[in-house]
Parts: sequence; C-alpha cells; structure tokens
Amino acid sequence: MASEERQHFRPSWDDYFMAIAKIIAARGTCDRLYAGSVLVKDNRIIATGYNGSPAGLPHCNDVGHLLEEGHCVRTIHGEHNSLLQAARQGGTSTAGATMYTKYSPCIHCSKYVIACGIKRVVVGKIYRSPQAVDMLKEAGVSVEVYGENPKWKDELIGIFNEDIPVRANEGNVKMENSSDKN
Repeated sequence: MASEERQHFRPSWDDYFMAIAKIIAARGTCDRLYAGSVLVKDNRIIATGYNGSPAGLPHCNDVGHLLEEGHCVRTIHGEHNSLLQAARQGGTSTAGATMYTKYSPCIHCSKYVIACGIKRVVVGKIYRSPQAVDMLKEAGVSVEVYGENPKWKDELIGIFNEDIPVRANEGNVKMENSSDKN
C-alpha cells in the first residue's frame, strides 16, 4: 500500500525567516534566554546571531553567568551578534534590512539596530522592555509582532518528523570517469 504524501504548505517570508530565527536561538550558550536573530535584505539572509560569548571565551552554560545589576554580561545578544557578523563579513550594507528576532531587542540592541539602518524588525514576542520597542518606532523603524501561522507550524512539525523519501524507479545518476573516455 502506497503511503500518502503530506500536503505541502509554502510559508510566507515572515514565517520562513522567523522559523530560522527560532532554530538559530538553539545555538545559544546562555540559559537565561535562548534568543536568535536573522538579518535579511531583499529576502536574502545576510547574517545571523544568537546569545553567546565572544569567540574563544567561556560560555555561561559551561562556567556560569557574569551578572551586573541582574543582567548577564558574559554574552552578546543575538541581535547584536547578527549585526557584528554582518560587519565582519563585509560586502553587504545593513541599511534598509529587516531583522527577525525571537524576542524584542533590549534597549542597547535597539540602539545598534537604529544605528545600523535597519528599517523593519519582526519580533516573536515583546520581552521585558516595551520602551526599547518605542525607541525603535520613534527612530522610524517598523516593529511588528509576528503572528504565528498554525498551518506553517504544522508544516514545520511535519518537516522535522518526516524521513527523506526514497522514490523507486527514479534511476541512478552514472558519473563518467575521465579514464572511461579513452
């Protein structure tokens, strides 16, 4: 009996990039908050970031938190890391870009977003500081709270649960060796 193929759901750009931000957050190394960010320009990813210590330094999950006034300062926030990654890679301006982030940026990251010319921020959830969102808006940055699409959520669950299909009778590709031509 042939198995039924799952019906495919094609996500919107916001669905697509927000899912990637959530996956990127899983790389975080500070268990106080697993946050992720995707920086996009013309529907192309130009950088990503997650909460983590600078390269080569110990991570919170390994050595504990470095707290100042109740905030962990050992890590760089996901939003800041995506902006830093864009700067290190070079070649693409952040001016006019969109940032997708699992949580709204803190006040410091909001300043960096504004300074880098980001024009749109899509957040999964407002986190702690609504004043940071107000600052973004005051600077002319469009801020939108992502509305999760239940059809896309179901599609993601299906994607992560399915096996890679093997289809019979599609044939194999035969590669010629240059020595076979002589």
